[in-house]
Amino acid sequence: MRLDDTHDPALRSWVESAHEPGCDFPIQNLPFGIYRRKGRTEPARGGVAIGDQILDLAALGVRTGSTLNGLAASGRPALRKLRRELSRALREKSAQRKRLARYLVPMRQAELLLPVAIGDYSDFYAGIHHATNIGRLLRPDNPLLPNYKWVPIGYHGRGSSIVVSGTPIRRPLGQAKAPDAPAPVYAPSKRLDYEAELGFIAGTGNRLGRPIPIGEALEHLFGAVLLNDWSARDVQAWEYQPLGPFLAKSFATTISPWIVTMDALEPYRCPAFARAADDPRPLPYLHDDDDRREGGFAIELEMHLRSAKMKQPARLSRASFRDSYWTLAQMVAHQTSNGCNLQPGDLLASGTVSGTSADSLGSLMELTLAGKNPLSLPGGETRTFLEDGDEVIERGRCAREGCATIGFGAAAGRILPALAQ
Repeated sequence: MRLDDTHDPALRSWVESAHEPGCDFPIQNLPFGIYRRKGRTEPARGGVAIGDQILDLAALGVRTGSTLNGLAASGRPALRKLRRELSRALREKSAQRKRLARYLVPMRQAELLLPVAIGDYSDFYAGIHHATNIGRLLRPDNPLLPNYKWVPIGYHGRGSSIVVSGTPIRRPLGQAKAPDAPAPVYAPSKRLDYEAELGFIAGTGNRLGRPIPIGEALEHLFGAVLLNDWSARDVQAWEYQPLGPFLAKSFATTISPWIVTMDALEPYRCPAFARAADDPRPLPYLHDDDDRREGGFAIELEMHLRSAKMKQPARLSRASFRDSYWTLAQMVAHQTSNGCNLQPGDLLASGTVSGTSADSLGSLMELTLAGKNPLSLPGGETRTFLEDGDEVIERGRCAREGCATIGFGAAAGRILPALAQ
Protein backbone atom coordinates (compact mmCIF):
# COMPACT_ATOMS: atom_id res chain seq x y z
CA MET A 1 0.00 0.00 0.00
CA ARG A 2 1.54 3.28 -1.14
CA LEU A 3 0.04 6.31 0.63
CA ASP A 4 1.12 9.96 0.51
CA ASP A 5 -0.21 13.39 1.43
CA THR A 6 -2.88 13.24 -1.32
CA HIS A 7 -4.72 10.56 0.71
CA ASP A 8 -4.87 12.60 3.95
CA PRO A 9 -8.53 12.44 5.10
CA ALA A 10 -8.18 15.90 6.67
CA LEU A 11 -7.49 17.59 3.33
CA ARG A 12 -10.03 20.19 2.24
CA SER A 13 -10.52 21.90 -1.11
CA TRP A 14 -11.42 25.48 -1.99
CA VAL A 15 -14.13 23.91 -4.18
CA GLU A 16 -16.86 23.86 -1.53
CA SER A 17 -19.03 21.18 -3.16
CA ALA A 18 -16.23 18.68 -2.59
CA HIS A 19 -17.27 18.59 1.09
CA GLU A 20 -20.95 17.88 0.56
CA PRO A 21 -22.20 14.75 2.36
CA GLY A 22 -22.13 11.77 0.02
CA CYS A 23 -19.93 13.53 -2.53
CA ASP A 24 -18.22 11.01 -4.81
CA PHE A 25 -15.41 13.34 -5.75
CA PRO A 26 -13.66 14.85 -2.71
CA ILE A 27 -10.09 16.08 -3.09
CA GLN A 28 -8.81 12.62 -2.09
CA ASN A 29 -10.27 11.15 -5.31
CA LEU A 30 -9.53 13.35 -8.37
CA PRO A 31 -10.66 11.01 -11.18
CA PHE A 32 -10.04 11.78 -14.84
CA GLY A 33 -12.59 12.02 -17.65
CA ILE A 34 -13.34 13.49 -21.06
CA TYR A 35 -16.00 16.21 -21.46
CA ARG A 36 -17.22 19.14 -23.48
CA ARG A 37 -19.59 21.92 -22.53
CA LYS A 38 -23.19 21.41 -23.60
CA GLY A 39 -24.37 23.49 -26.52
CA ARG A 40 -20.84 24.30 -27.65
CA THR A 41 -18.96 23.23 -30.77
CA GLU A 42 -15.67 23.09 -28.88
CA PRO A 43 -13.56 19.90 -29.02
CA ALA A 44 -13.69 17.32 -26.24
CA ARG A 45 -10.98 17.63 -23.63
CA GLY A 46 -9.63 16.06 -20.45
CA GLY A 47 -10.79 17.11 -17.02
CA VAL A 48 -10.66 16.08 -13.39
CA ALA A 49 -13.74 15.81 -11.16
CA ILE A 50 -13.77 17.80 -7.91
CA GLY A 51 -17.09 18.07 -6.07
CA ASP A 52 -19.76 18.96 -8.63
CA GLN A 53 -17.22 20.69 -10.87
CA ILE A 54 -14.76 19.72 -13.61
CA LEU A 55 -11.32 21.28 -13.71
CA ASP A 56 -9.98 21.54 -17.26
CA LEU A 57 -6.61 19.78 -17.29
CA ALA A 58 -5.34 22.49 -19.63
CA ALA A 59 -5.15 24.67 -16.50
CA LEU A 60 -2.08 22.65 -15.54
CA GLY A 61 -0.73 22.54 -19.08
CA VAL A 62 -2.05 19.02 -19.74
CA ARG A 63 -3.74 18.72 -23.13
CA THR A 64 -5.21 15.30 -23.72
CA GLY A 65 -7.23 15.68 -26.88
CA SER A 66 -10.47 13.73 -27.10
CA THR A 67 -9.26 10.64 -25.19
CA LEU A 68 -7.19 9.85 -22.11
CA ASN A 69 -5.14 7.16 -23.86
CA GLY A 70 -2.03 9.32 -23.91
CA LEU A 71 -2.40 10.09 -20.21
CA ALA A 72 -2.87 6.38 -19.48
CA ALA A 73 0.29 5.57 -21.44
CA SER A 74 2.37 8.01 -19.35
CA GLY A 75 2.60 5.43 -16.55
CA ARG A 76 2.04 5.30 -12.81
CA PRO A 77 4.99 7.55 -11.79
CA ALA A 78 3.86 10.37 -14.12
CA LEU A 79 0.22 9.95 -13.05
CA ARG A 80 1.25 10.03 -9.41
CA LYS A 81 3.12 13.28 -10.02
CA LEU A 82 0.11 14.84 -11.78
CA ARG A 83 -2.22 13.72 -8.99
CA ARG A 84 0.00 15.40 -6.40
CA GLU A 85 0.12 18.59 -8.48
CA LEU A 86 -3.68 18.62 -8.79
CA SER A 87 -4.15 17.93 -5.10
CA ARG A 88 -1.92 20.83 -4.06
CA ALA A 89 -3.52 23.18 -6.57
CA LEU A 90 -7.03 22.38 -5.29
CA ARG A 91 -6.30 22.49 -1.56
CA GLU A 92 -8.04 25.02 0.61
CA LYS A 93 -5.16 27.51 0.90
CA SER A 94 -3.74 27.06 -2.58
CA ALA A 95 -2.19 30.17 -4.08
CA GLN A 96 -3.55 29.03 -7.46
CA ARG A 97 -7.21 29.29 -6.46
CA LYS A 98 -7.99 32.53 -8.28
CA ARG A 99 -6.33 31.45 -11.52
CA LEU A 100 -7.78 27.93 -11.56
CA ALA A 101 -11.33 29.02 -10.73
CA ARG A 102 -11.62 30.27 -14.32
CA TYR A 103 -11.08 26.72 -15.57
CA LEU A 104 -13.95 25.15 -13.60
CA VAL A 105 -17.03 23.86 -15.44
CA PRO A 106 -20.14 22.75 -13.50
CA MET A 107 -20.90 19.09 -14.26
CA ARG A 108 -24.52 19.95 -15.02
CA GLN A 109 -23.24 22.07 -17.92
CA ALA A 110 -21.01 19.32 -19.32
CA GLU A 111 -21.49 16.34 -21.59
CA LEU A 112 -19.43 13.41 -20.31
CA LEU A 113 -17.93 11.16 -22.98
CA LEU A 114 -16.13 7.81 -23.16
CA PRO A 115 -12.87 8.52 -21.34
CA VAL A 116 -10.63 6.32 -23.53
CA ALA A 117 -10.62 4.79 -26.98
CA ILE A 118 -10.95 1.10 -26.11
CA GLY A 119 -9.02 -1.11 -28.48
CA ASP A 120 -9.59 -4.44 -26.73
CA TYR A 121 -11.91 -5.70 -24.01
CA SER A 122 -11.59 -8.84 -21.87
CA ASP A 123 -14.31 -9.92 -19.45
CA PHE A 124 -13.25 -12.15 -16.56
CA TYR A 125 -15.35 -14.37 -14.31
CA ALA A 126 -13.55 -13.67 -11.03
CA GLY A 127 -16.56 -13.46 -8.68
CA ILE A 128 -16.78 -16.92 -7.15
CA HIS A 129 -20.20 -16.35 -5.57
CA HIS A 130 -21.69 -15.35 -8.93
CA ALA A 131 -19.97 -18.27 -10.67
CA THR A 132 -21.33 -20.66 -8.05
CA ASN A 133 -24.86 -19.23 -8.21
CA ILE A 134 -24.99 -19.42 -12.00
CA GLY A 135 -23.42 -22.87 -11.92
CA ARG A 136 -26.11 -24.14 -9.55
CA LEU A 137 -28.80 -23.02 -11.99
CA LEU A 138 -27.13 -24.87 -14.86
CA ARG A 139 -25.37 -27.77 -13.11
CA PRO A 140 -26.87 -28.30 -9.62
CA ASP A 141 -24.52 -31.18 -8.81
CA ASN A 142 -21.34 -29.50 -10.04
CA PRO A 143 -21.65 -25.67 -9.94
CA LEU A 144 -17.98 -24.81 -10.52
CA LEU A 145 -16.20 -26.36 -13.47
CA PRO A 146 -12.88 -28.10 -12.67
CA ASN A 147 -10.68 -25.28 -14.02
CA TYR A 148 -12.31 -22.42 -12.07
CA LYS A 149 -9.92 -22.46 -9.09
CA TRP A 150 -6.86 -22.98 -11.27
CA VAL A 151 -7.19 -20.27 -13.91
CA PRO A 152 -8.81 -16.80 -14.12
CA ILE A 153 -11.52 -17.55 -16.68
CA GLY A 154 -12.33 -14.84 -19.22
CA TYR A 155 -13.44 -14.19 -22.79
CA HIS A 156 -12.69 -11.57 -25.41
CA GLY A 157 -15.55 -9.04 -25.55
CA ARG A 158 -16.63 -6.45 -28.10
CA GLY A 159 -14.94 -3.06 -27.69
CA SER A 160 -16.98 -1.20 -30.31
CA SER A 161 -20.26 -1.44 -28.35
CA ILE A 162 -18.94 -0.08 -25.05
CA VAL A 163 -20.91 3.08 -24.24
CA VAL A 164 -20.75 5.77 -21.60
CA SER A 165 -23.29 6.17 -18.80
CA GLY A 166 -26.58 7.66 -19.94
CA THR A 167 -26.56 6.02 -23.37
CA PRO A 168 -29.91 4.27 -24.03
CA ILE A 169 -29.72 0.49 -24.48
CA ARG A 170 -31.71 -1.02 -27.36
CA ARG A 171 -33.25 -4.41 -26.55
CA PRO A 172 -31.35 -6.86 -28.74
CA LEU A 173 -32.74 -9.29 -31.27
CA GLY A 174 -31.30 -12.78 -31.34
CA GLN A 175 -31.79 -16.50 -31.68
CA ALA A 176 -33.30 -18.33 -28.70
CA LYS A 177 -34.69 -21.82 -28.30
CA ALA A 178 -37.15 -22.99 -25.66
CA PRO A 179 -36.27 -26.43 -24.21
CA ASP A 180 -39.36 -28.05 -25.73
CA ALA A 181 -39.26 -26.20 -29.07
CA PRO A 182 -38.21 -28.06 -32.25
CA ALA A 183 -36.24 -25.05 -33.55
CA PRO A 184 -34.96 -21.66 -32.42
CA VAL A 185 -36.69 -18.36 -33.20
CA TYR A 186 -35.24 -14.96 -34.03
CA ALA A 187 -36.94 -12.36 -31.85
CA PRO A 188 -36.35 -9.64 -29.23
CA SER A 189 -34.69 -11.00 -26.10
CA LYS A 190 -37.22 -11.79 -23.36
CA ARG A 191 -34.59 -12.34 -20.66
CA LEU A 192 -32.59 -9.12 -20.70
CA ASP A 193 -30.33 -8.78 -17.67
CA TYR A 194 -27.60 -6.61 -16.15
CA GLU A 195 -24.34 -7.57 -14.44
CA ALA A 196 -22.66 -5.49 -11.74
CA GLU A 197 -18.96 -5.32 -12.57
CA LEU A 198 -15.85 -3.19 -12.36
CA GLY A 199 -13.71 -2.32 -15.34
CA PHE A 200 -9.99 -1.59 -15.20
CA ILE A 201 -8.25 0.55 -17.81
CA ALA A 202 -4.77 -0.45 -18.96
CA GLY A 203 -2.01 2.12 -18.72
CA THR A 204 1.49 1.30 -19.93
CA GLY A 205 1.39 -1.80 -22.08
CA ASN A 206 3.78 -4.70 -22.57
CA ARG A 207 5.60 -5.82 -25.69
CA LEU A 208 4.11 -8.68 -27.67
CA GLY A 209 5.58 -11.92 -26.36
CA ARG A 210 6.62 -10.43 -22.97
CA PRO A 211 4.30 -11.40 -20.09
CA ILE A 212 3.75 -9.01 -17.18
CA PRO A 213 4.93 -10.58 -13.88
CA ILE A 214 2.27 -10.58 -11.18
CA GLY A 215 4.40 -8.38 -8.93
CA GLU A 216 4.43 -5.64 -11.60
CA ALA A 217 0.84 -6.02 -12.78
CA LEU A 218 -0.75 -3.05 -10.99
CA GLU A 219 1.90 -0.69 -12.35
CA HIS A 220 0.44 -1.33 -15.81
CA LEU A 221 -3.05 -0.07 -14.91
CA PHE A 222 -4.47 3.46 -15.15
CA GLY A 223 -7.62 3.16 -13.04
CA ALA A 224 -11.11 1.76 -12.55
CA VAL A 225 -14.63 2.44 -13.82
CA LEU A 226 -18.04 0.98 -13.07
CA LEU A 227 -19.16 -1.52 -15.70
CA ASN A 228 -22.59 -2.99 -16.47
CA ASP A 229 -22.29 -6.00 -18.77
CA TRP A 230 -25.79 -6.17 -20.28
CA SER A 231 -26.75 -9.78 -21.08
CA ALA A 232 -29.48 -11.46 -23.16
CA ARG A 233 -29.82 -14.65 -21.13
CA ASP A 234 -32.08 -16.48 -23.59
CA VAL A 235 -29.72 -15.79 -26.49
CA GLN A 236 -26.76 -16.75 -24.31
CA ALA A 237 -28.29 -20.10 -23.30
CA TRP A 238 -28.64 -21.13 -26.96
CA GLU A 239 -25.36 -19.82 -28.38
CA TYR A 240 -22.73 -20.19 -25.67
CA GLN A 241 -21.77 -23.83 -26.26
CA PRO A 242 -19.11 -24.65 -27.27
CA LEU A 243 -17.31 -21.29 -27.62
CA GLY A 244 -18.87 -19.09 -24.94
CA PRO A 245 -20.55 -15.64 -24.95
CA PHE A 246 -21.04 -13.90 -28.31
CA LEU A 247 -24.10 -11.91 -29.45
CA ALA A 248 -25.73 -12.21 -26.01
CA LYS A 249 -23.09 -9.81 -24.68
CA SER A 250 -21.84 -7.74 -27.61
CA PHE A 251 -24.85 -5.44 -28.14
CA ALA A 252 -23.86 -3.03 -25.32
CA THR A 253 -21.65 -2.62 -22.25
CA THR A 254 -22.01 0.52 -20.12
CA ILE A 255 -19.15 2.16 -18.21
CA SER A 256 -19.01 5.21 -15.97
CA PRO A 257 -17.29 8.33 -17.37
CA TRP A 258 -14.79 8.96 -14.57
CA ILE A 259 -11.62 6.87 -14.22
CA VAL A 260 -10.69 6.55 -10.54
CA THR A 261 -6.92 6.14 -10.64
CA MET A 262 -5.07 3.22 -9.09
CA ASP A 263 -3.33 5.70 -6.78
CA ALA A 264 -6.68 6.99 -5.50
CA LEU A 265 -7.62 3.36 -4.72
CA GLU A 266 -4.48 2.65 -2.65
CA PRO A 267 -6.08 3.24 0.80
CA TYR A 268 -8.77 0.64 0.08
CA ARG A 269 -6.48 -2.30 -0.62
CA CYS A 270 -7.21 -5.37 1.48
CA PRO A 271 -6.22 -9.03 1.74
CA ALA A 272 -7.03 -11.23 -1.22
CA PHE A 273 -10.01 -13.59 -1.01
CA ALA A 274 -9.50 -16.22 1.70
CA ARG A 275 -9.37 -19.50 -0.17
CA ALA A 276 -10.53 -22.74 1.40
CA ALA A 277 -7.84 -24.97 2.87
CA ASP A 278 -8.40 -27.61 0.21
CA ASP A 279 -8.36 -25.14 -2.72
CA PRO A 280 -5.39 -25.57 -5.07
CA ARG A 281 -2.46 -23.23 -4.61
CA PRO A 282 -2.17 -20.88 -7.61
CA LEU A 283 0.51 -21.81 -10.11
CA PRO A 284 3.75 -19.83 -9.60
CA TYR A 285 3.01 -17.17 -12.24
CA LEU A 286 -0.26 -16.38 -10.40
CA HIS A 287 1.18 -16.30 -6.88
CA ASP A 288 2.79 -13.38 -5.06
CA ASP A 289 3.02 -12.99 -1.28
CA ASP A 290 2.34 -9.24 -1.39
CA ASP A 291 -0.67 -9.86 -3.63
CA ARG A 292 -2.11 -12.32 -1.09
CA ARG A 293 -1.60 -9.76 1.70
CA GLU A 294 -3.13 -6.74 -0.02
CA GLY A 295 -4.13 -7.61 -3.58
CA GLY A 296 -7.85 -7.15 -2.93
CA PHE A 297 -9.77 -3.88 -3.20
CA ALA A 298 -12.66 -2.97 -0.90
CA ILE A 299 -14.85 -1.42 -3.60
CA GLU A 300 -18.58 -1.62 -2.91
CA LEU A 301 -21.03 -1.85 -5.82
CA GLU A 302 -24.76 -1.15 -5.74
CA MET A 303 -27.35 -1.83 -8.44
CA HIS A 304 -30.55 0.24 -8.61
CA LEU A 305 -33.59 -0.06 -10.87
CA ARG A 306 -36.19 2.54 -11.77
CA SER A 307 -39.17 1.46 -13.86
CA ALA A 308 -41.11 3.86 -16.09
CA LYS A 309 -43.71 4.10 -13.29
CA MET A 310 -41.27 4.82 -10.45
CA LYS A 311 -40.14 8.28 -9.37
CA GLN A 312 -37.16 7.04 -7.39
CA PRO A 313 -34.90 4.06 -8.11
CA ALA A 314 -34.92 1.05 -5.79
CA ARG A 315 -31.70 -0.59 -4.69
CA LEU A 316 -31.60 -4.25 -5.69
CA SER A 317 -28.16 -5.32 -4.46
CA ARG A 318 -24.95 -4.34 -2.72
CA ALA A 319 -21.75 -6.37 -2.86
CA SER A 320 -17.98 -5.88 -2.56
CA PHE A 321 -15.15 -6.54 -4.99
CA ARG A 322 -13.11 -7.79 -2.04
CA ASP A 323 -14.99 -11.09 -2.54
CA SER A 324 -13.33 -11.64 -5.93
CA TYR A 325 -11.69 -15.09 -6.00
CA TRP A 326 -8.98 -13.85 -8.37
CA THR A 327 -7.14 -10.60 -7.69
CA LEU A 328 -6.72 -7.83 -10.22
CA ALA A 329 -2.98 -8.54 -10.43
CA GLN A 330 -3.70 -12.21 -11.17
CA MET A 331 -6.06 -11.21 -13.98
CA VAL A 332 -3.42 -8.96 -15.58
CA ALA A 333 -0.70 -11.59 -15.15
CA HIS A 334 -2.88 -14.27 -16.71
CA GLN A 335 -4.10 -12.06 -19.58
CA THR A 336 -0.47 -11.46 -20.61
CA SER A 337 0.98 -14.87 -19.60
CA ASN A 338 0.92 -16.14 -23.18
CA GLY A 339 2.63 -13.01 -24.46
CA CYS A 340 -0.61 -11.11 -25.21
CA ASN A 341 0.17 -7.39 -25.34
CA LEU A 342 -1.95 -4.91 -23.40
CA GLN A 343 -2.21 -1.43 -24.88
CA PRO A 344 -3.16 1.89 -23.21
CA GLY A 345 -6.94 2.12 -22.96
CA ASP A 346 -7.61 -1.63 -23.07
CA LEU A 347 -10.42 -2.67 -20.73
CA LEU A 348 -10.39 -5.61 -18.31
CA ALA A 349 -13.72 -6.39 -16.62
CA SER A 350 -14.00 -8.21 -13.31
CA GLY A 351 -17.02 -10.38 -13.98
CA THR A 352 -20.18 -10.05 -11.91
CA VAL A 353 -19.64 -9.01 -8.30
CA SER A 354 -21.97 -10.88 -5.95
CA GLY A 355 -21.90 -11.75 -2.27
CA THR A 356 -23.40 -14.55 -0.23
CA SER A 357 -26.55 -12.84 1.04
CA ALA A 358 -29.86 -12.48 -0.83
CA ASP A 359 -29.39 -8.71 -1.17
CA SER A 360 -25.87 -8.94 -2.60
CA LEU A 361 -26.54 -10.69 -5.92
CA GLY A 362 -25.28 -8.72 -8.91
CA SER A 363 -27.70 -9.90 -11.61
CA LEU A 364 -31.41 -10.58 -12.06
CA MET A 365 -30.51 -14.11 -13.15
CA GLU A 366 -29.37 -14.73 -9.56
CA LEU A 367 -31.92 -12.56 -7.78
CA THR A 368 -34.90 -14.29 -9.45
CA LEU A 369 -33.40 -17.79 -9.82
CA ALA A 370 -33.49 -17.52 -13.61
CA GLY A 371 -36.98 -16.02 -13.55
CA LYS A 372 -38.59 -18.56 -11.20
CA ASN A 373 -38.96 -16.13 -8.26
CA PRO A 374 -40.14 -12.67 -9.45
CA LEU A 375 -38.63 -9.68 -7.67
CA SER A 376 -41.02 -7.22 -5.98
CA LEU A 377 -40.50 -3.51 -6.62
CA PRO A 378 -41.91 -0.53 -4.69
CA GLY A 379 -45.38 0.30 -5.99
CA GLY A 380 -46.38 -3.30 -6.61
CA GLU A 381 -44.50 -4.06 -9.85
CA THR A 382 -42.52 -7.27 -10.23
CA ARG A 383 -39.56 -8.24 -12.40
CA THR A 384 -37.99 -11.45 -13.57
CA PHE A 385 -35.89 -9.71 -16.23
CA LEU A 386 -35.70 -6.14 -17.54
CA GLU A 387 -38.65 -4.53 -19.29
CA ASP A 388 -38.69 -1.67 -21.79
CA GLY A 389 -38.45 1.67 -20.00
CA ASP A 390 -36.47 0.26 -17.05
CA GLU A 391 -33.41 2.25 -16.05
CA VAL A 392 -30.54 0.42 -14.36
CA ILE A 393 -28.13 2.53 -12.32
CA GLU A 394 -24.84 1.17 -10.96
CA ARG A 395 -22.99 3.06 -8.23
CA GLY A 396 -19.73 2.37 -6.44
CA ARG A 397 -17.78 3.69 -3.49
CA CYS A 398 -14.75 3.00 -1.31
CA ALA A 399 -14.91 3.54 2.44
CA ARG A 400 -12.46 2.66 5.19
CA GLU A 401 -12.02 3.84 8.78
CA GLY A 402 -9.45 6.61 8.92
CA CYS A 403 -9.80 7.38 5.20
CA ALA A 404 -11.97 9.67 3.11
CA THR A 405 -14.89 8.04 1.31
CA ILE A 406 -14.67 8.27 -2.47
CA GLY A 407 -17.05 7.26 -5.26
CA PHE A 408 -17.24 6.51 -8.97
CA GLY A 409 -20.32 8.44 -10.09
CA ALA A 410 -22.81 6.26 -11.96
CA ALA A 411 -23.11 3.86 -14.88
CA ALA A 412 -26.71 4.11 -16.04
CA GLY A 413 -28.76 3.01 -19.03
CA ARG A 414 -32.47 2.89 -19.94
CA ILE A 415 -33.92 0.04 -21.98
CA LEU A 416 -35.47 0.98 -25.34
CA PRO A 417 -37.81 -1.34 -27.28
CA ALA A 418 -36.29 -3.64 -29.87
CA LEU A 419 -36.29 -2.47 -33.46
CA ALA A 420 -39.24 -3.67 -35.51
CA GLN A 421 -38.52 -6.86 -37.45
